[in-house]
Amino acid sequence: MSEPAGARAPLFDAGRPLVFAHRGGAGLAPENTLIAFETGLGHGADGLELDVHLSRDGVPVVIHDRTLERTTSGRGLVAEHTAAELAALDAGVAFGAAENYPFRERGHGVPTLADVLERWPDTRVIIELKYGTAALAAAVVQVVRRLGAMHRVCLGSFQQEGLDAARVLAPEIATSASQPEARRTLYRAWVRWPFRVPGPYTAYQVPERAGRMTVVTPSFVRQAHRSGQRVQVWVVDREAQAHRLLDWGVDGLISDRPDLIVSARDAWLRNAGSGHDS
Repeated sequence: MSEPAGARAPLFDAGRPLVFAHRGGAGLAPENTLIAFETGLGHGADGLELDVHLSRDGVPVVIHDRTLERTTSGRGLVAEHTAAELAALDAGVAFGAAENYPFRERGHGVPTLADVLERWPDTRVIIELKYGTAALAAAVVQVVRRLGAMHRVCLGSFQQEGLDAARVLAPEIATSASQPEARRTLYRAWVRWPFRVPGPYTAYQVPERAGRMTVVTPSFVRQAHRSGQRVQVWVVDREAQAHRLLDWGVDGLISDRPDLIVSARDAWLRNAGSGHDS
């Protein structure tokens, strides 16, 4: 049998469960901005989780939505604007209503993927390919290779197309399971499938629940580990949830509040996790 995909993922080899700042820590600063990434890492996050789209000029840019209105001062589709135009927008405009919008007009634009990887050259990064197309995958792979970041990134997407393209173009870069791939593991966990199924992916980045469906359970984690894959759960912002998931053996927590969840993980390690093998 071939080597499990998880064995080829140095970014997840840490000897402890990892905390990733979701969109940089979207509860602390404007999501997917450089100030958010700086803030999340400043609170002790082990890595970043971020989202990418292609700009009009084919540059991978870091933003969650297909459109600009929710998080920036711009309007319309991300794909209708160049990377330079997106960088000039105010991506802090909508954050912090209760604090009178403290990040407005502070120069926080939409960054490129290259901006993030260059600024934090030693940081683990989970890159979500939004509406993952082959074109987006190819552009992201080009950036990751140009910056020598192959060993410290994991590419994820709900869609199969972009992940399939990335796996062909760059088998040296870790990928996580698509939604259909994760669903098959969930079904195997339901029926207590006893066999290892390595697959072409390294990890699952999944919610604990999706609508009415429970995704992450102790049996799901065991099924993933049996096949050599890691389980990172989003979005975990409460200490009790973090401790419960860590008790089940999950390998990572993806959080909008790394200020809380890093401390919760560390407390779990002190009190109950000394024997955990991530």
